[in-house]
Amino acid sequence: MKKGRLPGMFLRRMEAAVLAAGTLWTVSVTAGSATAATAFTALREASPLRALQWELGDLWPRDTLSAATALALGEAPLLLAARPAVAELWKQAETSTPAQEDNTVTVPVEETPLDAPGAPDNGVAARTLVPTDPSGYTVCGRSYISNSTDHALSIPDLQEPFSAVLTGEGPQVLILHTHGSESYTPANAEGIVWSGDHRTTDTRYNVVQVGDAMAEVFGEEGISVLHDRTLYDYLSYAGAYDRSLAAIQSYLAQYPSIRFILDVHRDAIEDAQGNQYKVVSAVEGEGTAAQLTLVVGSDGSGLTHPNWMENLRLAVAIQEDALTEYPSLMRPILLRNSRYNQHATTGSLLVEVGAAGNSPEEALLAGKLFARRTADVLQARSK
Repeated sequence: MKKGRLPGMFLRRMEAAVLAAGTLWTVSVTAGSATAATAFTALREASPLRALQWELGDLWPRDTLSAATALALGEAPLLLAARPAVAELWKQAETSTPAQEDNTVTVPVEETPLDAPGAPDNGVAARTLVPTDPSGYTVCGRSYISNSTDHALSIPDLQEPFSAVLTGEGPQVLILHTHGSESYTPANAEGIVWSGDHRTTDTRYNVVQVGDAMAEVFGEEGISVLHDRTLYDYLSYAGAYDRSLAAIQSYLAQYPSIRFILDVHRDAIEDAQGNQYKVVSAVEGEGTAAQLTLVVGSDGSGLTHPNWMENLRLAVAIQEDALTEYPSLMRPILLRNSRYNQHATTGSLLVEVGAAGNSPEEALLAGKLFARRTADVLQARSK
């Protein structure tokens, strides 16, 4: 064979290989399509995903992570470096099929709304919500628990010490925001760009600023903390918990010292007429703070979460301490079927800081007070 023929033969073989690969991909994508129209639709839907994977260098994926997850990890070199560990953790987490819920139902069984005439005016009616009847609740000390699951709660079990403790080596607390664009109502909203109903990417008015305040308090108390300020609900609200879970797994792979994870949100509360109102607590010597709600997930949705009781014990311990110091700061604890990514550690909580009607200042004060009491509880447990 002449040497001049080699380049031509090589090109023809390459063309044949590309054609074969394209054919195999087309067959795999259109498998199961009953008509030419459905086959064309399947190809049209798959092509953008392949283009995204090509951009990410994932045309032939190295692991089971989706293109969207790989894109989220690629936003930060720190997260991207831990991709192999994230993929392994993700694979372990995929043992159950039910989807994670994006909506957090935070309406307790029954609370009495008390007027709060001393609250600063930001144009929203103020109420202080307190439970007045133990019916429908599990009551453990000062803590009222609204239980939406099928699990029976035992007071002695709830009073057992929670298992997670500070180690003193490396970052101990991770603060993040699955719904980071959840925002508050300032007295003057002029100039704010809203990205949705009571949502904005402006961190002066959303829950990210509350996370900043909490992280500062933990640092002042000598507890090493990481604060992830990523808006996992922007641009898309749907799938926010999947995106924040990928980040949590990456942080845990990078920093095995993390024991406590606080997912900071805010609530949205309306009266019978559909009007927003804010929930406040008058704190002597401090001012007016937003009321907080601790939401604890379980395995009731079918997702694996064997140690959810540890998170509930932590919530009860913090609630008991906070209400001793600030009697109306905390609303009842909510135990729900969804797990809210709390299977990641035995020290995970979802923290609802105020409601959409609260002012940013009320939310900031609440975040600081909560972090102060939480730091005391964690340090006392870890002695």
